[in-house]
Amino acid sequence: MNHRTRILAAIGVTLVLFLGVQLGALALIEPFHESERHAVDNPEDPTNSFFYFGIILVATVLMLAAFKYDLQWMIRALIVGVSVMLAWFVFTELIPPVVTAGPANVLAVLAALGVGIALIVYPEWYVIDASGVLMGAGAAALFGISFGLLPAILLLSVLAIYDAISVYGTEHMLDLAEGVMDLKIPVILIVPMSLSYSYLAAGTTDDVVEVDSEESQDSATAPTEGGVDDEMAPEPGDADSSGSDSQHSESDSGSDADDGVDRDAFYIGLGDAVIPSILVVSAAYFIDVGTLEVPWIALNLAALGALVGTLAGLLVLMYMVVKGRPHAGLPLLNGGAIGGYLIGATASGLSVLTALGL
Repeated sequence: MNHRTRILAAIGVTLVLFLGVQLGALALIEPFHESERHAVDNPEDPTNSFFYFGIILVATVLMLAAFKYDLQWMIRALIVGVSVMLAWFVFTELIPPVVTAGPANVLAVLAALGVGIALIVYPEWYVIDASGVLMGAGAAALFGISFGLLPAILLLSVLAIYDAISVYGTEHMLDLAEGVMDLKIPVILIVPMSLSYSYLAAGTTDDVVEVDSEESQDSATAPTEGGVDDEMAPEPGDADSSGSDSQHSESDSGSDADDGVDRDAFYIGLGDAVIPSILVVSAAYFIDVGTLEVPWIALNLAALGALVGTLAGLLVLMYMVVKGRPHAGLPLLNGGAIGGYLIGATASGLSVLTALGL
C-alpha cells in the first residue's frame, strides 16, 4: 500500500471515529434523558454558553501553569478521573443492573474503573481511541441535552472564534496541545498510518504537526469538550501528524512528502469530535419535526444536517492537515455543523429564526 493510499485510509478511519462519537451520542439521548443527566437547570438560558466558556479559559490557564511548574501528573490524574466518570455514565445506561450495591450498578462501576486502569497501565493508541470514542459520545450526549438550540449555537460559535485566535494569534493552544499529548491521555484520537505504529514507542510528540482546535478534554467537565475536550485538554481541533517513513521509493517521498503524506500517524483533538456533536445532539433532542426512523438512535433532518456538515468540515480540515502545518479545527468543524444544521432545520419546515432558537 503506497503512502497516498495509506493517507486516504487514515482519513477514512478518522471519519469512522467521528461517526462513532456522533452516533454514540445520539444513541445515548434517550437513556440520559430518562436518567435526568443534565448539566444545567435551564437548557434554554444562553448565558450557560458563556459560563462554560469561562470555565474553559480558567482551565486553559491552569493547565499552562501546570506545564510550566512540572505538575503534569495533576493533569493526567484529572483527565483519567474524568474519563472514568464519563465511562461510568455510559456503562450505567448500557449494562443491565444485574449486580448492585445500593443504587450503584457494580458491573458498570467495574467497567469504568477498567477504562481508567487501561489508560494508566497501557495507553496504546487503540486504548486511547476506544476510550476517547466512549467518553466523547458520553460528553456530547450530556451537554447536547443540556444546551438548547441557541445556547448550543452560541457555544460552538464562541469556541470556533477562540480556537482561531488561540492557534493563529496567541498560539498558546499549540503549546497546550503538545504538552497534553505527551501525557498519553485520551484527549486526542490517534490514527496510525500503519498497523505497526506504536504510540507508546513513539515517545514524545516533538516532531508532530498539530491541527489545533479548541477543546479536547474540558468538555468532560464543561459542555465543550464533553468528555474530553473542552478545554481540559488539547483543543478539539488538534490534528497532527508525525514522523516520516524512510522506506519509500524516491518518487514516493518526493511528491507525497510535499503533500504532507509522509507521516507515522495523525493526531486529532477529541474536542474536535465532541464540540460539534453537541449541536447534533441538541438538534435531535430539542426539535420535534423532520424525525427520521433510524434504529437505536434519535435523529431528525436538523441533526442529520449538523452531522453531515461536521464531516464535511472534517474532510476540509484533513486536506489542510495533509499539507503539513497546524490548523484550528473548530472553525471548520463547528462552521460545518452550524451550516448543515440550518440547512436540515429549514428543510424540516422551520424558519431560520426558529432554528436559531429565537
